Amino acid sequence: MKLALVPAIAGVLVTCPALAQTRAVSPPLKAVRSAIRSATVEPAASGFVSGTQVYPWSDGAIFTGYAAPGLVTDIGLQPRESLIAVASGDTARWVIGDTTSGSGETQQTHVLVKPFSAGLTTNLVITTDRRTYHVRLVSTAGTALSSIRWTYPQDELLALQRKAAIAEAALPIARGVAVDRLHFNYEISGDKPAWRPLRAFDDGQRTYIEFPASIESSEAPPLFVVGAGGDAELVNYRQRGRFYVVDRVFDTTELRLGRKKQQVVRIDRVSPTSKRRGA
Repeated sequence: MKLALVPAIAGVLVTCPALAQTRAVSPPLKAVRSAIRSATVEPAASGFVSGTQVYPWSDGAIFTGYAAPGLVTDIGLQPRESLIAVASGDTARWVIGDTTSGSGETQQTHVLVKPFSAGLTTNLVITTDRRTYHVRLVSTAGTALSSIRWTYPQDELLALQRKAAIAEAALPIARGVAVDRLHFNYEISGDKPAWRPLRAFDDGQRTYIEFPASIESSEAPPLFVVGAGGDAELVNYRQRGRFYVVDRVFDTTELRLGRKKQQVVRIDRVSPTSKRRGA
């Protein structure tokens, strides 16, 4: 009788493959389960703002939403974010819809979910014009999140960077410059690339080189000071918007860009005396 148990157990495993799978999980399935566990984000007490669970947005994360029969859980998207599609793994036992609130700058899309019973688990994929949300839905007997929202750290950082750039662009190129000391007698010669300077001037202490507006979004040429012997030396400067600011006054400088086919623009400071002689 004892010997007969071995083939009997083997027969059970053959007729019930699910039982065999629970005993030995393949490495790929283990990897999938481990990755999903690591990516899943659960509600936290510190994440509640009143009754709303606010998650920090992270691409690829799976956000958990708890729902209950007879209650609607509101999943709110970013203001002015346009909904493209909503897909769920279980549309037979979950009611899923969407609506909007507000208008203009405050318009917001809401995805509404409600389960038919407790003990259900499914997933929700929400695609918009900005990102894709992955939500794990779990239904309980009576505990549900009233609403879910997100903060968007990357968007907030970009907004701060744009604000800082606008503030910097509004600043004057230099402070305390006496207009009567400005010297505009500079000659610009050489090649004519898209970044060719519009003009150059100095205040007796610093030199300013003005470029077309496109210089802020294109490759900027390095600046070289040309000595009396013709030797070129790279000079330190700072870029303020479409201006180069050099903390010195030079007689001759060159802007050079490229290696094989180098573009060179020469800038010469012309003294009032030499200009009168050439007149």
